[in-house]
Amino acid sequence: MKPFIASVLAIWFALVFLLGANGAFVRPPETPPFPILLGATVPLILFVAAYLGWGAFRSLILAADLRLLTAIQAWRAGGLGFLALHAHGVLPGLFAWPAGLGDIAIGVTAPWVALALIRQPAFAASRQFVVWNLLGILDLVVALSTGALSSGFVAGLVGEVTTAPMAQFPLVLIPAYLIPLFVMLHLAALFQAQRLSEGSKLSDA
Repeated sequence: MKPFIASVLAIWFALVFLLGANGAFVRPPETPPFPILLGATVPLILFVAAYLGWGAFRSLILAADLRLLTAIQAWRAGGLGFLALHAHGVLPGLFAWPAGLGDIAIGVTAPWVALALIRQPAFAASRQFVVWNLLGILDLVVALSTGALSSGFVAGLVGEVTTAPMAQFPLVLIPAYLIPLFVMLHLAALFQAQRLSEGSKLSDA
């Protein structure tokens, strides 16, 4: 099962890579960025559908190393790059500030959350862990939303600087691959937290 999942992730990345390199996600400024929105949401829909309807996949998700799933989120500290691109006039502040600061907050705290899981596995069922993952998802939703609003299709919302570069290669890999992937990691963590919480309630009954 694991080799199959690895293959799916590789094929998904290759598909986004090829489409992005050929400008498939680029849209005129006056039109909503539907290609990117589809690229970000369709994989998530398939992920949730597979979890709910495919027992082997659900078992794999529930058995995944929660410490690793959490530690991977540390890469989001790279959200500093959004602020750097904004400082150089490449991205608008409406998108760069919330997306950048939110990613940095999750990325910087991820090692501490992973360390808490290492020291006390039961932390996975805690309210703090659930809230941290929900905030991580909220940050990504905000980033995707402000990115869409800042793409130029809403007249007068942003100036000449828009999020058009995010639809171009290689930046398009962020909304079309990394954002849904990070959301999947958060969802997997929440699914495990829910199972642990339910197990704890049963044992206390």
